[in-house]
Amino acid sequence: MSERRQTDRRRSANTPEEKISRIRERRQGDRRDSPRYPMTFLVRDSGEDNLWEEREGDLSLGGIHWRGKTPPKGKAVDVRFRLPGVPREIRAQGEIIRLQDLDGGIHFHVRFTELDVKDELAIARYLDDRIAEDAART
Repeated sequence: MSERRQTDRRRSANTPEEKISRIRERRQGDRRDSPRYPMTFLVRDSGEDNLWEEREGDLSLGGIHWRGKTPPKGKAVDVRFRLPGVPREIRAQGEIIRLQDLDGGIHFHVRFTELDVKDELAIARYLDDRIAEDAART
C-alpha cells in the first residue's frame, strides 16, 4: 500500500524540474482584445431617474472608458450612444470595474454587463471599419 502513495507516480514526464515563474512584463501595457476608439456617451447611475451626463471617452467591444471629476453613487451605470450608420441608439448597462485617479481626474473603466446582440454586432462592425480605415492610411 505504501508504494502506491509514492510521489514518483504523480509526476508527469512532461513536468519541468525547475519552478515556473510568472513573467512580470506580461502584466504591463494594454492587454485588451479589442481596440478603443473615441466616442461620446450619455451615462447615468443605473436604476436612477437622474439626468444623463455627456462624457467623452473610448469605446471597445467589451465596454467604455471616460474621464470625469466625480464618481457615480454605485458601480452600475446605464450607457447610451450612437454609431455612424446605425439608425437606432445603442443602450447598454455596465459595471465600473476600475477607477483611477490620474491627471487631475478620475478614469472610469466600464465593462458591459447587458448589451443586445444586435448592438454588440454593430459595435464590432464599427470597430472593424475603423481598423480598416486606419490600416488604409498607413
